[in-house]
Amino acid sequence: MENTPEEIVRINQRRWEIEESFRILKSEMRTRPVFLQKDGRIKAHFLVCFLSLLSYRLIEKKIDESATCCEIIQTLRDMSVLEATNEGYIPNYTRTDLTDRLHEIFGFRTDAEIVTIQKMKKILKQVKKHK
Repeated sequence: MENTPEEIVRINQRRWEIEESFRILKSEMRTRPVFLQKDGRIKAHFLVCFLSLLSYRLIEKKIDESATCCEIIQTLRDMSVLEATNEGYIPNYTRTDLTDRLHEIFGFRTDAEIVTIQKMKKILKQVKKHK
């Protein structure tokens, strides 16, 4: 090994983050088991998993690591809306401190009584700009 003892210790201390990422992918994001055989599908699955993990890590940093992995992922899963024909979208989730924080950080709200179709289009357009 060509690294100094200090470098080895530093690298080893960061290993837990890699292990945590695999745990998150396996348990919280339910990415396993995978029964794919074609290379293209395997690569696509890996890409979706990686982008999901990246999205989670970015959200985690944006909220200053103030919530657990389970809390963040479950909150995002629960943040659904119902489409009211020709009216807009009605929130179908319970508002929490975490949902308020997410709304604050990302600059839009989906917890109003009805989000009009036009407003939802603006939100989706804004989300695409952040990508």
